[in-house]
Amino acid sequence: MTLLSASLGRVVEGGVNVDLDLTVVGQVVLLVILLLVLKPALFDPMLRLFEEREKRIDGAKKAARQTDKKSADAEAQFDAAMSKAQAEGNQVRERLRAEGVKAENEVLAKVRGETADLLANGRKKAQAELAEARAALQAEAPQLGRAVAARVLGREVS
Repeated sequence: MTLLSASLGRVVEGGVNVDLDLTVVGQVVLLVILLLVLKPALFDPMLRLFEEREKRIDGAKKAARQTDKKSADAEAQFDAAMSKAQAEGNQVRERLRAEGVKAENEVLAKVRGETADLLANGRKKAQAELAEARAALQAEAPQLGRAVAARVLGREVS
């Protein structure tokens, strides 16, 4: 039936017979003595150890979060500096490219001018030589005409 009826000395079929005597009291006294001895010697130092471990873990987590924040800040600064440097590099590259194009155009203009001058001088010289050659041929034309006629006719022409 119940534990109380079993403890009063009645044996119930399938139940446990528990006798309350001095051994139970002795065991309780030993438990209390062990508790009083082990608490300051074992339990309190272990609890302090566990607390210290928790504090160190929390401190390490806090330090890790701070390090993460510092690295994120440093990465942001690096990215900003990199973007600024790229922008400055692009500006310098564009300035140098523009200067190169300007210098190229100046050189091309100078060469074109010199080429045009050379062509004009060459044409003038060629026209002058042509005029000289015509004048020389016109001066020699009567003699050449007589020589051609003499050959064609086969006799001297005066």
